[in-house]
Amino acid sequence: MAETTGEGAAAEPEVERGRRGRGGGRRSAPAKLDQPAWRRLRHRGPPARILSDDALESIHEASLTILEEIGIDFLLPDARDRLAAAGATVQGERVRFDRTLVMDLVAKAPSAFDVHSRTPERSVRFGGDEIVICSVASAPNVSDLDGGRRVGNREDYRNLLKLAQSLNAMHALGGYPVEPVDIHASVRHLEGLRDMVTLTDRIPHAYSLGRDRIEDGIEIVRLSRGVDRATLEREPSLFSVINASSPLRYDTPMLEGVIALAESGQVTVITPFTLAGAMAPVTIAGALAQQNAEALAGIAFSQVVRPGAPVVYGGFTSNVDMKSGAPAFGTPEYMQAAVAGGQLARRYDLPYRSSNVNAANVPDAQAAWESAFSLWGTFTGGVNLLMHGCGWMEGGLTASFEKMVMDADMIAMVAGFLDPLTVDDASLALDAVREVGPGGHFFGTAHTQERYRTAFFAPMVSDWRNFETWDEAGAPDALTRANGLVKRLLAEYEEPPMDPAIREALDAFVDRRIAEGGTKTDF
Repeated sequence: MAETTGEGAAAEPEVERGRRGRGGGRRSAPAKLDQPAWRRLRHRGPPARILSDDALESIHEASLTILEEIGIDFLLPDARDRLAAAGATVQGERVRFDRTLVMDLVAKAPSAFDVHSRTPERSVRFGGDEIVICSVASAPNVSDLDGGRRVGNREDYRNLLKLAQSLNAMHALGGYPVEPVDIHASVRHLEGLRDMVTLTDRIPHAYSLGRDRIEDGIEIVRLSRGVDRATLEREPSLFSVINASSPLRYDTPMLEGVIALAESGQVTVITPFTLAGAMAPVTIAGALAQQNAEALAGIAFSQVVRPGAPVVYGGFTSNVDMKSGAPAFGTPEYMQAAVAGGQLARRYDLPYRSSNVNAANVPDAQAAWESAFSLWGTFTGGVNLLMHGCGWMEGGLTASFEKMVMDADMIAMVAGFLDPLTVDDASLALDAVREVGPGGHFFGTAHTQERYRTAFFAPMVSDWRNFETWDEAGAPDALTRANGLVKRLLAEYEEPPMDPAIREALDAFVDRRIAEGGTKTDF
């Protein structure tokens, strides 16, 4: 993906541009792409309920039965020792939890907490009524209209970071938007995190692939903020998704990540990956009971490590295509699980993570409707942390430049919907109705003229021109328009400022750790 405007500028949607002066002189510099400003999003009403109180309690009780009678495998000996000391029953790798112990531990987790950006005004809150939008993460492949689908690499990785920084819809980075496989695995986290904290000021994510990678990530984020360790522990600035190895198992690198993050006061997002019919029961109720058991076990362990450590309840239950075994997303079952997951998180008074996902192979109508349904389920379910908010394709196997822009536009539309509806004397517009009367129009009224520039949401990607005008412009479809926007946003990208002394200290640490060989763990 080139960083210049490239070809196809005519396919971009109409936006305000610099105009010639009265004398026909030189055109002024083009205005930057118009999009809604970066802002913190909030739910404006109560979340939806898909489970009755009795059904919710049945899932809760079933998950506690799983923890008591079946148990969870914890593969890290240190984790088992800590759990045994806390009162859990340990036999080999299997850990069983008394239900009172589980609930006592989960109750120690905070219901909401601030997460701090290196740019203070870009800080956010996980929990309460706030909604934090993340970029796509962890895709092995990347695609765009110009270069097609290809293996992840650092150039595309850096450009996706720049695009995430340029799109105001995003608050956080869910991880590597695409895996930069041309950086050696031993130092990938060092180069990747340095790129994250220098090319963006969005909340960064580090992968829990062993303790040393997380410790490096914590230090990189600390240095990028220019604070001491004690401040960082009070002010979490880094998060990591901890996936259970469903069904009913937590592996060593993830558990090492939980320990390192909790000890340092950073955020864990405990997320089982429960695909109904594959890694979980084929019924959504059964899959939710397993999801809840795995989530509660991970959350409880984080509180064993450090009571009060910030943690998020993650839901990622969907179904598989029973004809092929492939994951399916944006399905009715996914929407049901997303809403139910929110109810479960609220039952434990914890922030809730869900995702904007689809299984489409290209950014087409399927991608749009599956993402729209995913967003419907997550937002009505009361999501606080929306992973893969912009750019996810192909069931997570591809990060798409164009889809990132399309999703950002959809997120902005949802944000507009969440704006409170103003009802007052001015908005009721009775004077304008009196002025126009029967059979007239409102275009020329003072009421309209005072408000028309900001009255309605203005999309980036949608094209509202009539057919003839659109056809004369080359009949660009949504994918073509999004491709033009990608190029324009990358051309307009500006790196967020960083104090030179902070950058020097950051580079010195990363360069030293690279010279030392990075990590020795092979995860």
